[in-house]
Amino acid sequence: MNSKNSSGPVILTLISVLIYHLLVPSLMIDAQSGMVIEVGKFSTAEVGDSLPPHWKPLTFRKIERHTTYNLVKDNDTVVVKAVAEASASGLTREIKINPKEYPIVQWRWKVSNILKKGDVHRKEGDDYPARIYITFEYDASKLGFFQKAKYEMVRLLYGQYPPLAAINYIWESKAPVGTMVPNPYTDRVIMFVVESGSTKLNQWVNEERNVFEDYKRAFGEEPPMISGIAIMTDTDNTGESATAYYGDILFRR
Repeated sequence: MNSKNSSGPVILTLISVLIYHLLVPSLMIDAQSGMVIEVGKFSTAEVGDSLPPHWKPLTFRKIERHTTYNLVKDNDTVVVKAVAEASASGLTREIKINPKEYPIVQWRWKVSNILKKGDVHRKEGDDYPARIYITFEYDASKLGFFQKAKYEMVRLLYGQYPPLAAINYIWESKAPVGTMVPNPYTDRVIMFVVESGSTKLNQWVNEERNVFEDYKRAFGEEPPMISGIAIMTDTDNTGESATAYYGDILFRR
């Protein structure tokens, strides 16, 4: 997020996710509901629909230019197309999932270009042609005194605790696949580079991650409940353009 136009980075707007969550009922997934949880069944949506079912826009108060998201057909399959022009916004879904019961997240995506100025290590480069981020519920037992105080302040302001932490799975420009680093703005968000560079541009890439194990690697402890998931293509920091496509997203045992 451009520091000249806003008070903080996109990745720190978990509060925005929270505010949205306050407006819609939470969907709790029972551990007995099956082997697979389809959180983003985009392929069954209609091209004419404005948004995929259960997903809502995620916008940021101080960012005027928003990434556009549309349901389109790609090789006869409906997917989400994202186009960013020096912009930032996302699509988000609130969904409570036990990562111990459903540790594996799977998705596929395609990007048309990488960002020349993108850099996971720098605030000015905190943009990605494609990212998926997963948020985790507040758990007081996992925080120290001062962290609890900060979360309590947010609760008093907004009526509910913000997410405890987040994992970002990103398509990076330069950092090698396998890189795991804190977000340049906060160590409560950990960035996992799952694709990098231009080798796989303009082709669908299937991804699979063990969220349970990734959280333990990132934070040194078992994760609390998953509270939500979002997709986002953002270029507000770099001022560049990017096009990405997101296919179905699911969690499985």
